[in-house]
Amino acid sequence: MLSKVTMKTLPESFRPFDARMLSVGDGHWIYVEEVGTKGGRPVVFLHGGPGSGSQALHRTLFDPARDHVFLIDQRGAGRSHPYLSCKANTTAALIADLEMVREHFSIAKWMLVGGSWGSTLAIAYAERHPERVSSLVLRALFLGTDEEVRWAFVDGPKIFRPEMFEAFCNRLPPDERKDPLSAYVKRLTDPDRAIQAPSAHVWFAYERALSELAPKHAVLPDNVPSDARLPPTSIIEAHYIKNSFFLAPGELLSNAYRLAGIPGTIVQGRYDLLCPPKNAYALAAAWPGARLEIIDHAGHSMTETGVMDAMRRAINDCSA
Repeated sequence: MLSKVTMKTLPESFRPFDARMLSVGDGHWIYVEEVGTKGGRPVVFLHGGPGSGSQALHRTLFDPARDHVFLIDQRGAGRSHPYLSCKANTTAALIADLEMVREHFSIAKWMLVGGSWGSTLAIAYAERHPERVSSLVLRALFLGTDEEVRWAFVDGPKIFRPEMFEAFCNRLPPDERKDPLSAYVKRLTDPDRAIQAPSAHVWFAYERALSELAPKHAVLPDNVPSDARLPPTSIIEAHYIKNSFFLAPGELLSNAYRLAGIPGTIVQGRYDLLCPPKNAYALAAAWPGARLEIIDHAGHSMTETGVMDAMRRAINDCSA
């Protein structure tokens, strides 16, 4: 699991050789760390969520002797400031931040690697700036549509994890259970901490359990105090869901033709409940030059069996 890989357990070669905070405007400062070999093959890793932040384990996807990796905590995420801020936090703003980082480090083109929401942001960036992208390695493909969100949190769990979906609904007042997705998004975007905090912890635990084929932590919390520290992802994720990820309906798939000429691989868990394979198949069909690798016996999480190995192979196979 991610929590088992820390700065103390990482080999020296996977530790950052530099880290800094960059001002990107709108009151936001984003955390950027560099791992690997300075001047090597430029790669940017895009974390999921939105809002989860980059983790130590993410660094191990790369070859530190070959790659110059930039791991960026997006607006409001991880070590970026202000933490969990949704102000001026949009897909377009994150794309602009990536361009600011690229220009700051004088990078002509770079490889983009990302999973789940990270794959969404990678596609959105590549469609906006295809001339700046050398290759793409994507995992657990998410195209940022309302339909996918409803499947991930309502329709999918109803079918495959009905007991968990029932618990998710039961953490709401009875009059809000008819439309739990809307109810949770409303609560997570409410400025009242007493309303926001309990729902944030339930949402975080629910999504984490759904991300694993055999979840180890499938119990949703109850009676969370309003002063409990807010978990990552829940608040920013709800902000993006409320705004349809700041994308037009079907935008990424419609604009996939702009990826022509960019080589890439999509690594997809066969039993991913949050981001099912049909999204990966749809993009692969619309993206000339894409390779789709389905990982049997895997769900959504990067730590599922075979997923990280497939990502490492795909990254290694990309040309400089």
